[in-house]
Amino acid sequence: MNYSVKVDLKNKIKFNNNVDYCVGTGRMGLALTKEYFDQLKVVQQQIGFKHIRGHGLFCDDMGIYQEYYDKTGLKTPKDFSSYEEYNKYIEENAPKTVEYNFTYLDRVVDSYLELNIRPFLELGFMPYKMASGTNTVFYWKGNTTPPKDYDSWCKMVQATLTHLMQRYGKDEVLTWPIEVWNEPNLSGFWKDANIDEYYKLYELTVAAIKKVNSAFKVGGPAICGGADEKWMKGFLTYCHNNKIPLDFISRHHYTTELPEDIGHYGYPKMMDLDYTLQTLKDCRKIIDSFTEFKDLPFYITEFNTSYIPNCPVHDTNLNAAYIARTLAEIGDYATGYSYWTFGDVFEERGIPFTPFYGGFGLLAEGSIPKPTFWTFKFFKDLKENEDCCVYRDKNIVIVKTKDGSYKGIAWNITIETKEDLIQFALSLPSENKDSRWCVLTKTVDEECCNPLKIWHDLGENAHLNSSQKELLKASAQPLIQSKVLENAGNSLEFELSANKNGVVYFEITPAPLTTDNGYDYNFNYGK
Repeated sequence: MNYSVKVDLKNKIKFNNNVDYCVGTGRMGLALTKEYFDQLKVVQQQIGFKHIRGHGLFCDDMGIYQEYYDKTGLKTPKDFSSYEEYNKYIEENAPKTVEYNFTYLDRVVDSYLELNIRPFLELGFMPYKMASGTNTVFYWKGNTTPPKDYDSWCKMVQATLTHLMQRYGKDEVLTWPIEVWNEPNLSGFWKDANIDEYYKLYELTVAAIKKVNSAFKVGGPAICGGADEKWMKGFLTYCHNNKIPLDFISRHHYTTELPEDIGHYGYPKMMDLDYTLQTLKDCRKIIDSFTEFKDLPFYITEFNTSYIPNCPVHDTNLNAAYIARTLAEIGDYATGYSYWTFGDVFEERGIPFTPFYGGFGLLAEGSIPKPTFWTFKFFKDLKENEDCCVYRDKNIVIVKTKDGSYKGIAWNITIETKEDLIQFALSLPSENKDSRWCVLTKTVDEECCNPLKIWHDLGENAHLNSSQKELLKASAQPLIQSKVLENAGNSLEFELSANKNGVVYFEITPAPLTTDNGYDYNFNYGK
């Protein structure tokens, strides 16, 4: 397929590239592990996200909420037939003191700030001793019921934010957005998906937060797709009618149909990208229909292709190409967006069996970059020097730098284009009269940057040794190529190819020769 691109600098192209705003993570407790920190370090060195959002801030493995019972003068366990009976006696008769333990929270936040990334705080799930029920989600059993006492919940939220400001400074912590709960429109994440109970949770929580400091940015409802008319519109209507503070609106965005389960894995069909992006456009229309909310930030606090953490598509080049177009267009509707997730240290469905298990992450076990990692790296590279977009469509985006060079990304989503090869013919105006230019490309496709294929061809070893990890890292690097445009004049004309599910980053920069005395790159060393 031949594809002609002619840039006209008179055209003003809209391109809101906020690729580095936020990235997702598994539950917060996983940040205490070495592999997690190692992966986040790689992501921050190469891409550098501003915020990080995940579940589990108040789960029991973080240990924030504590209850202490003064047992002085009471009976001892030997007086009871079971510990359950004794514990019930203590709860009913011993004076109780509520305590908060921020030891693990401090460790996690310290490690985040060390890597220059800041929390996007999601408030959840419910501490066991505060919960009104036993409903849980995931392998690690996050409790998804409302608090049995909202006053205790609000005091814990206030104490946590107060502690963070005392430790890290008010001006710092006030830049951390706060999202109330996660996907309450799903019964698995909020008991019975009770919308009225969520309204109560949000209203009381935001009021408690604003008492700590009115400058905190608080929002919701953090719903998954498909519930905008009832939940998004309903939530905004409730806030409007009751004059409840709202600083941003949040939603999640996944783009596959129901998966077919086979063994440990789920295999879905990908949705049409035009359709999925239209859902975001429609959501923006709902927000803008409220005068007081029209200009509020709209955050996609989770997005990916599949919504399950055991979907092999996440590890593929198809995922990288599909996400490339998403990143090129999602900023038309959303203020910021957070890919779910940065790495595969993740346990929602249990401990992974293999290094490539269809996890959400940009990195596989051993910090092996997946193809989608490079999609994010490439889009981040387009943000340097406040570059200006000069061309964008469904297959390519091009920006012009302040020094007159160009950078861009082209992709080929084969399930959309039905083509195994797209040959791009580009024509770019040159305001720089240099006669010699260099075209540099970095290619990620199924042939040159596909660690999943190498792993598969080598037998799909579930337990990689260090040499195998290094081999897969080496196979996970883009193919870097270059060519020279001589006597380019006023127009830079060149071609580049995007193979099946390929993503190609390119730069066109002036490259005048500064050859050393006597140096000849083209010298003939034959006889």
